[in-house]
Amino acid sequence: MKIKSPLTGLLVLMSEVKDPVFSQKMMGDGFAIVPSANEVVSPVDATIEVLYPTGHAIGLRTEDGIEILIHLGIDTVKSKSNSFKLLKQVGDVVKAGDPIIQMNLKQLLKEGYDMTTPIVFLSGQKLKALESKNINLLDDLEIEFV
Repeated sequence: MKIKSPLTGLLVLMSEVKDPVFSQKMMGDGFAIVPSANEVVSPVDATIEVLYPTGHAIGLRTEDGIEILIHLGIDTVKSKSNSFKLLKQVGDVVKAGDPIIQMNLKQLLKEGYDMTTPIVFLSGQKLKALESKNINLLDDLEIEFV
């Protein structure tokens, strides 16, 4: 499955996320990105199924029924700084590369949040491990299910 990188930053293994819910893959398999820029785009053509009012997480569903969660940072739901600007709504159909959230990364880091962002496949897919590397927004990523 080809997807677009939803963020610019460092791609890391899910096991490196400092939250056991993600690192132990309790919600599903995936990978994470340590972001270095503010823009968040849809990695796939999908419908927005869930969009938390705080803007810290978004759930997408592809036409094939694959569900993907993008969780911006660890514990960022607690932020009171309104650092996430929602650009889409639940029910919107998006294309890969469409902007969905604008975040104030500098402010969130100043507040002390770990901004490592898990991208989780919620539909039970197991992924072949990706190698850690720097990636840019919209880079093509080849996701292999095992």
